[in-house]
Amino acid sequence: MRELRAAAPADTLKEAGSVEPSESGGGDSALRASGRRALAAWPLLPAFIFLGIAFVYPVALLLGTSFVDSSGELSTVHYTRLYDSRVVSRVLTITFEIAAWTTVFSVIAAYPVAYLLSTVRGSTRNTLIIWVLMPFWTSFLVRTFAWMVLLGRNGAVNQFLDILGIVDPPTFIYNFSGVMIGMVHALMPLCVLTMLSVMESIDHNLSRAASTLGARPGQAFWRVYFPLSVPGVAAGALLVFITALGFFITPALLGSERETVIVQLIIFQIKDMLNWGFAGAIAVFLLIVALIIFFIYDRLVGLSTLSGGSARAETNAKSNFIGWVGRRLGGLFIEVMARGSDLIGQGMERAFPQRPDKPRRKGGRAAIWATALLVIVFLAVPAFFIIPVSFTEAQFLSWPPRGFSLQWYESVLSNPVWVEAGLRSLLIAISAGGLGMLFGVPAAFYIARKARFKTAMIGFLVSPIIMPNIIIAVSLFYLYARLGLVGTDLGLVIGHTVLAVPYVVVTMIAVLKHYDERLDHAAYTLGANKARTFVHVTFPLMRAGMVAAFMFAFIISFDELTIALFVTGGQVTTLPKKMWDDALLQVSPTLAAVAAMVLVFMTIVILVSELVRRRGVQVQ
Repeated sequence: MRELRAAAPADTLKEAGSVEPSESGGGDSALRASGRRALAAWPLLPAFIFLGIAFVYPVALLLGTSFVDSSGELSTVHYTRLYDSRVVSRVLTITFEIAAWTTVFSVIAAYPVAYLLSTVRGSTRNTLIIWVLMPFWTSFLVRTFAWMVLLGRNGAVNQFLDILGIVDPPTFIYNFSGVMIGMVHALMPLCVLTMLSVMESIDHNLSRAASTLGARPGQAFWRVYFPLSVPGVAAGALLVFITALGFFITPALLGSERETVIVQLIIFQIKDMLNWGFAGAIAVFLLIVALIIFFIYDRLVGLSTLSGGSARAETNAKSNFIGWVGRRLGGLFIEVMARGSDLIGQGMERAFPQRPDKPRRKGGRAAIWATALLVIVFLAVPAFFIIPVSFTEAQFLSWPPRGFSLQWYESVLSNPVWVEAGLRSLLIAISAGGLGMLFGVPAAFYIARKARFKTAMIGFLVSPIIMPNIIIAVSLFYLYARLGLVGTDLGLVIGHTVLAVPYVVVTMIAVLKHYDERLDHAAYTLGANKARTFVHVTFPLMRAGMVAAFMFAFIISFDELTIALFVTGGQVTTLPKKMWDDALLQVSPTLAAVAAMVLVFMTIVILVSELVRRRGVQVQ
């Protein structure tokens, strides 16, 4: 019938009372096409609806309080106070200084580790990755306690310096140095993983080709390899800087009053002063700074690099001033470094001329190995100092531990508060990880396979990463106070899921970039429907990536402290919050015992997940 109508003359259709296709049929087809596109976008809806209700709405409520005074009238009084306050200005300066230096040191230290991991293969790579990931999976509080043991007045570092004969060693704790050591140790693994995802896709034959054309190793690296790794460097630096802006655990425990950061000021305004408006104004300022940073980042390399994508195309970079300036400065930096390395190479060749009967030594490769191994030792060793201290007979943390006793483990396991906090953290982490997968995986599949508005979709789904955690925590507390969810496990699960979804999305998009969709199409041609194809083809091939995504979500939830400080309301507690409360009173061997148990538990989880991941890879 449809073919007959299409073949009939237009006049005949008019006489029959039909409408011209241009008047109705076109509109109907466009409407149907729009409906099909909306229906095809259903994988995005759960994540978008959840983040809209649990993230966007409460944040908007909190930020709205900054624009009204105590009487509820529109006012800029809080921003005037923010502008005039010297205390706030000083704290903001310290916060940005800590975040900036943490980013610089993290990028410099993480680059050789990521480069080494991207160039080695087989069991060596797997072993090194486990050692890099182990501190990343370990609780921030556990790592901070480890540095308190190492850097304390009677800690391992001062004991070692005393053996070397240094009578008056410098102080490494409760000052800026201690904060830097702890912050870099806490955030550097995030930088390594971000760089690694980009470096793995770089073809190392390009550098070898440059060498065959006469370029020295230094020039080949700076002119060929380094520009290709810039998206990973930029993404790692961005994530470290934004995370450092909202980080307060390490400055609070390893710093002094001079290292007070902006998050501590917001916590003080909410908990002690009950000044929601002024806290909201500070949160607005932090949000504006974060958005400006992300805007500049998008102009330079593009937001898609956060999920392992390629950098912004050169033609697009030329179309905006920020991209143009970035390319010019980047080119100047690469030129200076390439010329400098070339001069150093020439000097080394003159000082140590190559003998024709001996092969050239690969000194650069040895230097990379030495540097990377030193960084990995820096990452992995401190956490293990907690374990010996947890068996001490002394009543205070000291190094070396005195005697051997299980009293601190018995104290923890016999205390129902500790046991309840640990079980609650475990259940909430599993729930948040499961919900994060439920919302994030379908969204990641849709984004990876659909090209339209990809940057905007990724930007919205990773927005909880863009925003400092303290803003999310205070916003949820402000909303929960109205809904009666303060002090409930449901409130904690919702808050932790908000933080878990972005990590699941980013991880899965990076994994899906290497998935061959032709395998699905082959299954379709053999008669399998979409459900059977996913169960028997897609899922087995993606299992390793899904395990990694769930592990990210699980660890983010299990180690989360900021949301717990507000949402629990003092009625319930999680393991990180219980550890935090006790650390503020006294850092005792009890905390070392708890930290040691958390370290062992997370190590077991890592090894099991790595075993599952490798089996998934072998299946592929």
